[in-house]
Amino acid sequence: MISPMEPRLARTLWTVLFVAIFTSPASAQDDRNLKFCGTWRHGKGPLSLNVNLTTGCDRFAVSANESDLSVMGQITAQCTSLVTVPLTHIKPTEAGTDFCVYWEPLVDQLRLKIGKEVLPLCSPASLNDNCCTHLSPHVNRDKGTFGITNGTVRDDVISEKTWAYYDFNGSHLNCRKTFCETSQGSTQLKLLEEETQNPCAQSTALKLEDSVVGYNVTFTPPQGVAPEVIPSIHLPPALKKATKFNNEVVCTYFRNTSLFQEAPNNAKILSDVVSISIDNEIIKDLSEPIKIGFHHDVIPKTHSRKCVSWDTRKDTLKVNWLEEGCETQVKGEKQTECHCNHLTYFTVLVELKPKPVRHLLALTAITSLGCAVSLISCIALIVFLCRKSRRSKELSIPIHMGLAVSLALLNLLFFFTGVLANVSESVCGWVGAALHYAMLSSLIWMGIEVFHTFWLVQMVFSPTPKPWIWNLVGFGAPAVPVIILAIIPDIYGMREIHQIENSNPYKMCWMKINDKALLAHYVINLTLLAMLVSSGLVMLFMVYREIRNRDEWRQNRVAFLSIWGLSCLFGTTWGLTFLDFGPLTDFVLFLSCILNSFQGFLLMLRFFMLDWMRKQAGGSVLGSSSTGSTRQHMLQTKEMS
Repeated sequence: MISPMEPRLARTLWTVLFVAIFTSPASAQDDRNLKFCGTWRHGKGPLSLNVNLTTGCDRFAVSANESDLSVMGQITAQCTSLVTVPLTHIKPTEAGTDFCVYWEPLVDQLRLKIGKEVLPLCSPASLNDNCCTHLSPHVNRDKGTFGITNGTVRDDVISEKTWAYYDFNGSHLNCRKTFCETSQGSTQLKLLEEETQNPCAQSTALKLEDSVVGYNVTFTPPQGVAPEVIPSIHLPPALKKATKFNNEVVCTYFRNTSLFQEAPNNAKILSDVVSISIDNEIIKDLSEPIKIGFHHDVIPKTHSRKCVSWDTRKDTLKVNWLEEGCETQVKGEKQTECHCNHLTYFTVLVELKPKPVRHLLALTAITSLGCAVSLISCIALIVFLCRKSRRSKELSIPIHMGLAVSLALLNLLFFFTGVLANVSESVCGWVGAALHYAMLSSLIWMGIEVFHTFWLVQMVFSPTPKPWIWNLVGFGAPAVPVIILAIIPDIYGMREIHQIENSNPYKMCWMKINDKALLAHYVINLTLLAMLVSSGLVMLFMVYREIRNRDEWRQNRVAFLSIWGLSCLFGTTWGLTFLDFGPLTDFVLFLSCILNSFQGFLLMLRFFMLDWMRKQAGGSVLGSSSTGSTRQHMLQTKEMS
């Protein structure tokens, strides 16, 4: 017969054994911080995260059930949080989700990594005298179907069973004395031999006065760090005017970037992060920028850099490094100055795998000249086609007109995109969407030229579609994807093109560089371009095969002008985009830039030359000015409307 005391005794023995194992020297080499991981066994319904954190150093618990994961307790020095967040990124079909809880007492930071998401439950802050550290597992209880399984502390396995609760107890220590030493009003780490980064944040508080023109804030270098690499801060007088209740500003310097959320896969943040804050104040849109100087190792010209901020006030559990509100001033290979109009965390983001453009200044000049010439040429071509439509009934004229109008719009927007990129982010977003529409419309009209030529060559006696159908396809179809993409945030806006010769990027309004925009670019732009180029090349071969034996084609100038003219119509020169690789990259880049930016001019030249040749030849095939007359002369049939 089992005594009622035996289960209690067994539980007590289990707890003693449990604590003894995980407080042994082998597992407590780095027990200042806490890393608790496990797998959350949950149901398939809606899931949520419950956070309840208060200041102090008492019981800390991580619990889970069928629908909720909870993080609660008293371990923070400054941070308090009471929030419930739906976990929509976890798929309902998943039976279990891996997670980890990270506690950094020296900066009062608590993070939760669940699935692929990193949620900052408490953002980094300056060091207080006391902190809650040496968290050790106290007890796990309430075994069941749903809960936490495969629990580990600092990568040491606690239990492979499923438990509803994991409790931890901590020690309330004077962390400033224990882990850092005071020197001239700043905190510095007593560095161990194996430590390379400073987990202790330096903090400086100062009062803003009306009579002061501005403040220059400097930090005392930590042990082992050269003074010339420490960030500098300039606070403008506008900051005092923007405050309402509190005049004390706190500047904090972090040299341990592992405390912060990871940067995108193709970039990394520098080793320095600066925080500027005023308690109970949200400061933004300053009339004068805050200037933060970052000193760093040499950043090669092949790697672009940009100032970013981590705005935790907008959404505390969805934090990303953003360019919004900051301008980047490159002061040299080893210095970057950030001009920002708000208060939060700041750093410099460096792209790891850039693809800078060689000879960007020359290419920009060629493109600007080509767009200006093409715009004037398209306007002249539109006037020419309008006059011709009054005396001719060729069904191809409306198609040529549509192509000329779309190219005119494309060249107009592309010519001014560099200027409009510096106006504002919202204006640049609309310009980027309009430029995308103009490009898609131009490509579709080139495709219509290909299809129309095919119709004339192969479907001799079939009537061609009405002009309104072409207009609907050429001007209406590209609006559909552009409107859909415009509804999605972070698709259109300012895009920076970096160059090898100069560290200052060229700005334009186009599709941004992010996963959503890149997916749209590949699915829409490159797919349409590949279809256009392939069909255009096939159509050129078909036309050449039909008329290569005609007497007039034996004249070199006629053959060259015909193939060249059809290439301008069909947009096959855009296929050079796919040849931007290998030893001929620069040559292909310049050739593509010249041909495509001057396409409007070449198109006008084609029509004017063919019209002149038609007059010289008395209306023979040599002077055919449109694809509409191809069937008329090739197959001896009359094209009538």
